[in-house]
Formats: sequence, structure tokens, C-alpha cells
Amino acid sequence: MQKKTIQSPHRRSAEKAETKAQIKPFGDRVLVRPFTEDEVKGSKGNHYGIIIPDTVSKEKSAQGKVLAVGEGKWVDGKLVPVRIKVGDVVIFSKYGYDEVEQDGEELYLLKEDSILAVIK
Repeated sequence: MQKKTIQSPHRRSAEKAETKAQIKPFGDRVLVRPFTEDEVKGSKGNHYGIIIPDTVSKEKSAQGKVLAVGEGKWVDGKLVPVRIKVGDVVIFSKYGYDEVEQDGEELYLLKEDSILAVIK
């Protein structure tokens, strides 16, 4: 699978500025900025208070912040909106997403069903 690249006319500052999504997902898809290992792990937990034991395989799920969501999917002739909101921090399956690139930053485009939990 080939990675898609989107170039924005707006350049990010050297600081970790909040990413503005130039990509608008369709259907029940969600655009997520995956956290780096340092953001997830911290010392033993992360800044959201979730402790990830060493016995948990880091290959099975990942965490990230939602940047954009689609309008929802049609079920029995009715539009069912996406339950995930922009700004939510989510745990998602590491399989079944498409990698896209925006301004040199790797982002994931995944279906709402691939999101396992929202971290409050």
C-alpha cells in the first residue's frame, strides 16, 4: 500500500503545534494523529493516567488524538453519525487503517469500528 501525501499551504511552527486537519474523512472514517511512544508511555503510564503493563503487546493497539471525523454511515436508509468527536483521545486497532501524510506528519485514516475505546 502506498502512503498518500497532502501538502498544506500552512507550515507548522517548530513547536508541536496542534495539527489542523486538511483531510476530511468520508462515511464513518476517522482521522487520527497517533501518539509517539514517549507520549503513550511516559515513565510507566501516560499523561492520561493509563498504565500499560509490559506484558501487553504494543503491536495490537495504539493511541492517538482524533483530528477529523466523517458524517457517518447509512443504515436502513438513515444516517447514523460517528460517535467519536474531534479532540477525543482514542485507543484503536493497529490493523485496518490507511496511512496518510500531511505536512510531513504521519496520520491514520480508520473506520469507527476500529476504535476500541475513548480515553476521558
